[in-house]
Amino acid sequence: MRNQPQTFEEKIKELYLFNTAERYEALAKHAVKNNLSYEKFLEQLIDEELDVKNKRAIERRVREAKFPAINTLDQFDFSHPKRIDKKLILELFDLKFIERKEWVIFVGNSGLGKTHLAKALGYAACNKGYRVLFTKTAHVVSTLQAAQSDNSQDKSLKCFTKPDLLILDEAGFLPLDQGQANLLFQVISDRYEYSRGATIITTNLAFKDWGRIFHDSMLAQAIVDRVMHRRQVVKIEGDSYRCRGFKPED
Repeated sequence: MRNQPQTFEEKIKELYLFNTAERYEALAKHAVKNNLSYEKFLEQLIDEELDVKNKRAIERRVREAKFPAINTLDQFDFSHPKRIDKKLILELFDLKFIERKEWVIFVGNSGLGKTHLAKALGYAACNKGYRVLFTKTAHVVSTLQAAQSDNSQDKSLKCFTKPDLLILDEAGFLPLDQGQANLLFQVISDRYEYSRGATIITTNLAFKDWGRIFHDSMLAQAIVDRVMHRRQVVKIEGDSYRCRGFKPED
């Protein structure tokens, strides 16, 4: 039979209130010194515990999102692109598109910060309590292909359909064969048909050119139809940041 906790600190740890166990003595001395009421002292203990738990939860969500690096909105240089809808981008950071389970498409040539903005939105979403997954489109396809060999495709598919926000990076950078295109369609269709969550796609191709990705105009049109139903398109035009020696991811 498990021994029951005896001391006050042991009892607190039994409740997994580890910050409280570490901080209660210092806060108790502070309360006595400042003549705080029991209620105020207890409120401080709870506030600190909640703050620590929230920070740990954010760290866990960021870790599970699998960002290759952390990017934020304030790191983005809006003065560089020749064309960019700053107002629309700032509106996206209210994250209501996640609540509405919309699709956000960043379209533009390489080196203009599409991936940076997508990751910044994902990071902001993690801080607001949303489950996020960042992945290269090619990784989605290779993962599902590998899962076909051991009949774990349903499990692998859930990895891409369950998050509140899925970020599909670099759609269109590499052409897909018919089987690969069908696998990507499965992810997109499942998120659309069952309103799984919001999705961000970064691509260097306009919708009219998506047939080049899938080598199947009918499949490409089926995907575009789903994406376009509840979507916001952010077009970015200009010269690559790399031309001036700065290398943002994208």
